[in-house]
Amino acid sequence: MVKVIMHGCNGAMGQVISSMAEKDEEIRIVAGIDLNTERKWDYPVFASLEDCTEEADVIIDFASAKAVDHLLDYCGRTGMPVVLCTTGLSEEQVKKVSETAEKTAVLRSANMSLGVNLLLKMVKEAAKVLAAADFDMEVLEKHHNQKVDAPSGTALALADSLNEAMDHQYHYVYDRSSRREKRDKKEIGIQSVRGGSIVGEHDVIFAGQDEVITFSHTAYSKAIFAKGAILAAKFLKGKPAGLYDMSDVIG
Repeated sequence: MVKVIMHGCNGAMGQVISSMAEKDEEIRIVAGIDLNTERKWDYPVFASLEDCTEEADVIIDFASAKAVDHLLDYCGRTGMPVVLCTTGLSEEQVKKVSETAEKTAVLRSANMSLGVNLLLKMVKEAAKVLAAADFDMEVLEKHHNQKVDAPSGTALALADSLNEAMDHQYHYVYDRSSRREKRDKKEIGIQSVRGGSIVGEHDVIFAGQDEVITFSHTAYSKAIFAKGAILAAKFLKGKPAGLYDMSDVIG
């Protein structure tokens, strides 16, 4: 049994994870952390990690970027493992993630979906063949109108996979409206769409002469991210200090 503290328990993803955990005999949420301390599930809710009186094996975080610094400070100080699902982190926060991973186990992934993490592997292999054959590479992502960061963390992770496959020779372009010039062969375009209730769509486009190959992933509900977060928490229990990601979970 893996005992979990749900950081951001009363947010949208916290609610989905809480619901899914109730049906999983291998995991139990023993406490929630949220500024809104309303109790919606069969576990106590505290306003801060310091107030929490329950013992746990791991924290699952789906809160907000502004809460990440305090979360990392707490985990680094106490040695509590954490599944860090919040996106939109600053460069300073990303550095702090690495520093915290020297003290405890930290699993951070731009997207908790198993399908997306398989996609990351697939496009990396495709880039080695297609980009080398002069295919242009573009990333298109679509999300709901409440998402505050753009491009998405997943879109950036996909671009990073492409770039890593090509020995980091490429640069990223987010907006072409300010210039009038042909596309640079060494650029990866990353475009964002925000609208309605789109859960998440990502396309990686390889455009060559007279042919186009597109890798696509569509999320139809937040349940896929909750499932990944729960699997990650099970994986992280008892792991030594270090920085992990979903590729470690799926093997």
